[in-house]
Amino acid sequence: MKNRTWTKNKVATGNTVVGSFIRMLLLGMLSASLASTALAGPREQAKRIHDRLAGVPPTETILLQMEEDVDPNRPGTPLDAAYVAMGNANFYNVTLKNFAAPWTNRDQNVFVPLNDYIATVVGMVRDDVPFNTLLSADLLYVSDAPGLPGVSAVNNNHYAAIETQNIDMQSTLVSTTQSSVYPVPPGATAGIMTSRAAAEAFFVAGTNRAMFRFTMLNHMCNDMEQVHDVKRTPDRIRQDVSRSPGGDSRLFLNNCIGCHSGMDPLAQAFAYYNYNEDTGSIEYTANVVQPKYFNNDANFEFGFRTPNDDWNNYWRVGQNQFMDWDLNRSGSGTGAKTMGEELANSGAFANCQVRKVFRAVCLRDAEDLGDRTAIATMTSTFRTGYSMQRAFADAAVHCMGQ
Repeated sequence: MKNRTWTKNKVATGNTVVGSFIRMLLLGMLSASLASTALAGPREQAKRIHDRLAGVPPTETILLQMEEDVDPNRPGTPLDAAYVAMGNANFYNVTLKNFAAPWTNRDQNVFVPLNDYIATVVGMVRDDVPFNTLLSADLLYVSDAPGLPGVSAVNNNHYAAIETQNIDMQSTLVSTTQSSVYPVPPGATAGIMTSRAAAEAFFVAGTNRAMFRFTMLNHMCNDMEQVHDVKRTPDRIRQDVSRSPGGDSRLFLNNCIGCHSGMDPLAQAFAYYNYNEDTGSIEYTANVVQPKYFNNDANFEFGFRTPNDDWNNYWRVGQNQFMDWDLNRSGSGTGAKTMGEELANSGAFANCQVRKVFRAVCLRDAEDLGDRTAIATMTSTFRTGYSMQRAFADAAVHCMGQ
């Protein structure tokens, strides 16, 4: 009995010693990490800002300039240093290209060829175009570099050549209008939603609900599950949605209705759009609803039959008020352009852009109260002018000591 007690106590003591050693080791590592962060001087912080934004080391001249801006004892501010870093071509050719690429395809893949959607995002950030026009502007960016194929409504050759020839987008992108290139009138253009790349990915086949769903996912940071609300009126749900899937109406009342009651009235804004796989071009049929809106209309013949492109936002009431809709807008309208304005002037849109920038620059999501407070402040600043440059700069400054 004494031997067993002695052995048990010895093991317990050993475990205590090992546990104490592990705790001391972890505390030491944490202390070293905190000390490293605390002791990071202006030069180290300046380099971190440049690395996070441009993805490449700065030249000695640029680093010295940024170091002076970061140093509290010298003129300039860390924000100034961030803007210097954004002057590097890699910020546009690499950082922003990779930032926008996942928005352009259903797989959310970053490894896609450069396209008009990505180039337009890059151009808007470079020119500091108010980003709340992303879903509504008659805007398209092309390159004026010599020897490129002309921009076309039916292929991506112009943008693919920009990438394969390693052409600097920072210095060669110029703005034009979508309506001058694509068969869509100015009043029907809706920013990146009517870009050729978006049309090919989200207007192809289907019912055009994909365009709405991926716009919500990419630019409102909410997928359908997050906005699911079974309490909205189902009067605008289309005929293709069965009211008794599998013969059980409870599935509709507790599941289907939650997404479709809000999505279908908003996706009606896309009623005149299509992507023609044969021609490789976006199509717009003014005042003529695309046949896809009547797919499977026998599923529930008493459902809503789309007559035009009028839209309504049923999510302005109920649980989805949290998206902070602009109260200066009516919540209804005609066509994709005005619907894009409805989305892009919401608080959810602004917060989404800032969160994506934070993740791209800091290489992580918000982790603590300090991060969440910074994102709230950045979102408030963003909504004053919708400057993506400022959002990137603010994120880089916040994470420069990490």
